[in-house]
Amino acid sequence: MTTQHTPRTAVVTGAGSRRGIGRATAHALAAAGYHIAVLDLDKEAAEDAAREVAARHGTEALGLAADVTDADAVDAAVGAVEAALAPIGALVNNAGITSPTPFLDVTPAEWDRIFEVNVRGSFVVTHRVASGMAERGFGRIVFLSSVSAERGGGVFGGVAYSAAKAALLGFARALARELGPSGITVNSVAPGLIDTDITQGKLDEERKAAMIADVPVRRIGGVEDVADVIAFLARPESGYLTGVTYDVNGGSHIH
Repeated sequence: MTTQHTPRTAVVTGAGSRRGIGRATAHALAAAGYHIAVLDLDKEAAEDAAREVAARHGTEALGLAADVTDADAVDAAVGAVEAALAPIGALVNNAGITSPTPFLDVTPAEWDRIFEVNVRGSFVVTHRVASGMAERGFGRIVFLSSVSAERGGGVFGGVAYSAAKAALLGFARALARELGPSGITVNSVAPGLIDTDITQGKLDEERKAAMIADVPVRRIGGVEDVADVIAFLARPESGYLTGVTYDVNGGSHIH
């Protein structure tokens, strides 16, 4: 993808973690020509990610603190992005939290929190950004779902997490229909087992080996595996792909 004739900014939420999908995605999008805005609950992590992206790719990057569930905070952060960088052309709704709690042990408060961050957070940011995309006639929106939403739970995701990530799939598909006429594509990426801080140290070697043996490509995924798919979906050339879910799981869930 080239954007030298049409400079655009990609907003990536929850991209502060050094070993997370969000930060890897920020790098992939910067390498593809986007300027980058990192929104994260942790201000220092967001700024660190932006500095790292700018230094590595020579692009403009801005790191901002924002609680994606807080509409006022998101409005302020996106406003700062709009004032400082090129028009927003891509949004990656990566911010989210997981919950391995068995259903019978889940409290209403925990259930609400999982949906608050994963679903409401994606709504708040998308709602703030999409109108500008529609006005300009171009946009690429990507939701981070999970294999847990498709197969019904997973290694680390319980019922609350799976339900929230499944809600994002419906959100993305319906939004793709609404925003398509405005030049905006909306897609989802559903990672399987990926080597991030969420999984680090939580698998003993025997269980890890058994899980890898069940993956056709015989390895756990890396954050770059997911980031590269997101960057592909964010290209101007990917304008005929919308309402699609891309599974990134090494073939562990073929359906």
